[in-house]
Amino acid sequence: MSTQLQGRVAFVTGGGTGIGAATAQRLAAQGATVVICGRRSEPLREVVARIEAAGGRAEAVQADVGVEQQIVSAIEGAAQRHGRLDILVNNAMAYTWGSIEEMGTADWHANFTTSVDGTFWGTRTAMKLMKGRGGAIVNLSSICGTLGTAWMAGYSAAKAAILNFSRAAAAEGAAAGIRVNVVVPAVVETPATAGMLSDAASRKATEKLIPMGRVGQPEDLAAAIAFLCSDDASYITGAVLPVDGGRSAVLVTAL
Repeated sequence: MSTQLQGRVAFVTGGGTGIGAATAQRLAAQGATVVICGRRSEPLREVVARIEAAGGRAEAVQADVGVEQQIVSAIEGAAQRHGRLDILVNNAMAYTWGSIEEMGTADWHANFTTSVDGTFWGTRTAMKLMKGRGGAIVNLSSICGTLGTAWMAGYSAAKAAILNFSRAAAAEGAAAGIRVNVVVPAVVETPATAGMLSDAASRKATEKLIPMGRVGQPEDLAAAIAFLCSDDASYITGAVLPVDGGRSAVLVTAL
């Protein structure tokens, strides 16, 4: 087990599955005490059990990131129990699917409550707790926030908002030693993408669009997030890091 993050306290939203779970395990493996939150308790308990079995320290808090008081209380409670907060990873997200013409206002807003509002509430709370000590915040966007995506206008708009919110937060937090960065995944093999990767043909078509020829794994994202949370990234803030196998670097053509 690495000791790079020894003594740090990290909070990861959406920590029960996918990128959040992999990130929690990575941070714990590097010595951090990790608190994970999510709406469902069972996946959270399973992640905590895996971390503890590997010799790490973790706890689960059931909270809905899309409800202000729940996420604020969860983060503040973690800092009180562990005496500090050094790392926040705003990973939780929610999305709706459908055309703009048929999208209702409630469906549109549903894309923002967890992804944007939750990231704002979490970042605001963390910045208050990190003041005087410094810390690292990593927000998760998406390739949908940098490139237009049909049938996902609400999700695309929400993930785009995270980019510039994070830049503003980085500008405000820098003097206090609070670094705010963004990681931008493309297609990652998680429960959220299970449908689009459910058969060999769909998977092959997806992989054709990725220069590195494979779909991303949660661990790929976790490694980048852990780097941005570490002292190795002490002079990096306001950065937007694509972790997508080169997907966003190329123009898709018919060939």
